[in-house]
Amino acid sequence: MTAQFAASPQRGVTATRTQGGQLVAAEPKPESADDAVERLYAQHWANLVRLGTLLVRDRGAAEDVTQDAFVALHGRWDQVREHDKALAYLRRSVVNGCHSAGRRTAVAQRHRPEAPPDVASAEISVLATERRSEVFAALATLPRRQREVLVLRHWLDLSETEIASTLRISRGSVKSHSSRGLKALRTTLERTP
Repeated sequence: MTAQFAASPQRGVTATRTQGGQLVAAEPKPESADDAVERLYAQHWANLVRLGTLLVRDRGAAEDVTQDAFVALHGRWDQVREHDKALAYLRRSVVNGCHSAGRRTAVAQRHRPEAPPDVASAEISVLATERRSEVFAALATLPRRQREVLVLRHWLDLSETEIASTLRISRGSVKSHSSRGLKALRTTLERTP
């Protein structure tokens, strides 16, 4: 007959009774991968991340490397011969992972694309913004249907068929509203100094 020790500090220790009724401690039950990794995670996560951060100088990358080390340990728990050396395994995994992350970062920096070409001056940006404002103001003076057709055609780049379907009008009406709207816009913008 086997009975669980009630106050045993060690998880999974069982006792058996001999024929004389005496309790004898049996071998401790091995800790499951889930329990072991959870315990190690709670005790050592912060220190392992700190170790990784010192090696790669990036906390986010260090957290990723540390997480990968815990996942790998969990997957190989049954293959770990000495479970009391799991922390050493985790440290070694974090160090190796940081070396790999450092190499990837170095390669990425060597192959970084060239900086984009210089952008237009602030004056050109201001003028473009001012011109755009003039176009919007002129567009606002158009009748609703002409404005809708021009916006769908020139800002959303829809075809005449798509515009007709969207507004539930004929293709001929789309052409007519577009032509009249463009003519009115042109006239308004030419008058603007």
